[in-house]
Amino acid sequence: MNASKGTEKSEDESAALLEAVVDEAIATCGGDVRAALRATLIANAYLEAEIERLTEAISTGFARGQMRKAPQRAKKI
Repeated sequence: MNASKGTEKSEDESAALLEAVVDEAIATCGGDVRAALRATLIANAYLEAEIERLTEAISTGFARGQMRKAPQRAKKI
């Protein structure tokens, strides 16, 4: 199998999955495309706010990758 055919198949599968998810969202909203879009935008705004909240909750040291090292134990003689 050549790599470009594998990529095309993967893209086709992704497109088909996306279409199925869109159809499901519209069906969930009773066939109303505007209601499905509204619900998507509201969910996206919620998720963005949640990301911001979680980002602020992370310590700055952890965010920079400078976590405090655990104290070393004394060696037994």
